[in-house]
Amino acid sequence: MSPTDRPLRTWADRFVDVGGIRTHYLEAGDGPRTVVLLHSGEFGGGAELCWEYNIAAFAEHFRVVAPDWLGFGETDKLHDFVSKSDRMIRHMAAFLRVLTIDRAYFVGASMGATRLLHEAARPTPGLPIAAMVLVSGGGFVPDNAHRRSLLAYDGTDEGMRGILRACMADTAWATDDRYVARRVAASLEPGAWEAIAAARLKAPNVPARSDFGQADAIAYERVTVPTLAFAGAKDLLREPGYHHALERIPGAEVELLDDAGHLLNIERAQRFNARAVRFLTDLEKT
Repeated sequence: MSPTDRPLRTWADRFVDVGGIRTHYLEAGDGPRTVVLLHSGEFGGGAELCWEYNIAAFAEHFRVVAPDWLGFGETDKLHDFVSKSDRMIRHMAAFLRVLTIDRAYFVGASMGATRLLHEAARPTPGLPIAAMVLVSGGGFVPDNAHRRSLLAYDGTDEGMRGILRACMADTAWATDDRYVARRVAASLEPGAWEAIAAARLKAPNVPARSDFGQADAIAYERVTVPTLAFAGAKDLLREPGYHHALERIPGAEVELLDDAGHLLNIERAQRFNARAVRFLTDLEKT
């Protein structure tokens, strides 16, 4: 897959009120089971840019719902400075209740995948997860130049090229002017940069860390839902071999793509789609 292969728009844009928050989502397909797609969290990230190469494949078999997280895409640009990611999960759970989705397959990329892991490992998950497909989820996030390029994004084309070089093994994405322009435009929608940058702010009384992030504290052994996890061997935003931690999930299937980076569902969409759809449709037969 390449940036010049932009797929036909096969989904509908919809909005719904979730406790006073205008929430945007994409919808396609009419299968008996719902698949919820949870996007990644880079500047400019959102449901369409994350899943445009995948929606049609899932929609052949399922009803597909791809929401924009709180603060992202076309959902209201809010950030909770106290509960942070927990607030995003609560908003997502409320969104699913509004759509009367009480059990679903979930597919998450990067931030979306890591949050799915945390929820699935809880005694009482906040999301109604029947099974999940993960893209580059979990693992310790090292402090390196590639991660810093995500944090230091300044709204310029060159800044976005740095994000794309960090997220993709194939440099074609970072050198395609039209694709870069789409990403930049999404990142500069009113409130978009501010909402994502807010998560990076630290109060002066918060001790500085010697490295980025924290040790991987996900209780993988507590995950009980069927899981397929993908990792890219050329992922610049994770430590080499991090995918072995995912093997601690009971019964999990872990796929390592040798020629893929972090957002492998985009750059290696055909392989990802075929394997992920087969995994979920096989579950329907059991």
